[in-house]
Amino acid sequence: MDARSLTPFPDRMRLPLRFDAEAMAAECAALGREPWIRHFVTRNYDGDWDVIPLRAPAHATHPAMMIHADPACRDFADTPFLAACPAIRAALSRLPCPLEAVRLMRLGPGSVIREHRDHDLSFEDGAVRLHVPLVTNPGVDFRLNGLRVVMEPGSAWYLRLSDPHSVRNEGSEARVHLVIDARVDSWLAALFAAARAEAA
Repeated sequence: MDARSLTPFPDRMRLPLRFDAEAMAAECAALGREPWIRHFVTRNYDGDWDVIPLRAPAHATHPAMMIHADPACRDFADTPFLAACPAIRAALSRLPCPLEAVRLMRLGPGSVIREHRDHDLSFEDGAVRLHVPLVTNPGVDFRLNGLRVVMEPGSAWYLRLSDPHSVRNEGSEARVHLVIDARVDSWLAALFAAARAEAA
């Protein structure tokens, strides 16, 4: 479907979904330290920003390629890390739209993601990035178009990340999000419409 022909949505929306953040965070912790990969776009951040790939380009075997979100890729596959996370698999099963890259993303205490844009990541472009916070704290300051977005554990958010955004973690613990890239289809369009109606 041509997402550009649909009514645009706000730059941020809380979606009418709720997830078991505690169970997913426990699975994340059980994976241990070894699977975390330092984010390769080092110019975008200061401090610690790590990733565990749960769905990745099907051809990727090297860890750095598994966490790369290639906008041209259309063939994705679950990684062995997702097999060890039944609560996360159950959460993803509630999203019957085409899922692409899915990652756990951890921002360490005192770390900063500098303002940047992720091009082509908007509903209007046909590809969206959804955030589900698993572990967070009041010191996390996520800014989109200069305005703060406060996201509680277990909530689900659409953020139009083709717009300028940044994150600071001034808390004493790491922030961990489940980050889901998906293609826009009729189910996702209906979910977004429901979110917009609920917020009205």
